[in-house]
Amino acid sequence: MKAHIVVGVIERDGATLYCTALFFAPDGSLTAKHRKLMPTGTERLVWGQGDGSTLPVIDTEIGRIGAAICWENYMPDLRQSMYARGISLWCAPTVDEREIWQASMRHIAYEGRTFVLSACQYLTRADAPEDYDCHQGNSPETVLIRGGSVIINPFGEIIAGPVHDREAIITADISQDDIIRAKYDLDVAGHYARPDVFSLHVCAAPRSHVTWME
Repeated sequence: MKAHIVVGVIERDGATLYCTALFFAPDGSLTAKHRKLMPTGTERLVWGQGDGSTLPVIDTEIGRIGAAICWENYMPDLRQSMYARGISLWCAPTVDEREIWQASMRHIAYEGRTFVLSACQYLTRADAPEDYDCHQGNSPETVLIRGGSVIINPFGEIIAGPVHDREAIITADISQDDIIRAKYDLDVAGHYARPDVFSLHVCAAPRSHVTWME
């Protein structure tokens, strides 16, 4: 089966690591990447910051696909920039297994009138390296991340999942027409916006600490 794939990786550029989402087309080609803008908490000790040059919303035959990684989903300006680009399939890879995450995913779907697909891994101590000093315990069956993958429609309704405490692949039949119906009364980047009062400027240029001049 051919599919569009959005997958999280640790990307290395020189000596710097980035938390990155890669976008693959059905033919296997890499179409885009998104580097996490703001590493969360102690992630800042490990990962570099992305910039506005990797905030893609990909136009495909199944809809406009974009991604926000984990707690990036809590950044209002990032969300608004994605809504303004007409995102219809919002991918949210995460390790946040809490109930509040489920509420946030429903809010984004309802706020942006978009489908939200959030993938949260299920991980046990047995899946980690043997030399990993696990503060939750070293019993192989100890659950480190309990999952919670979910699919939500543009009305904020859960249509698949959430799945906890086991590995799973979740699917849902969707219609892009639901986005049009949902935006009839709320389009935060369209008829429900107030550009005369609020504005958002996004720098999409690559940022570097070195500028070369001829």
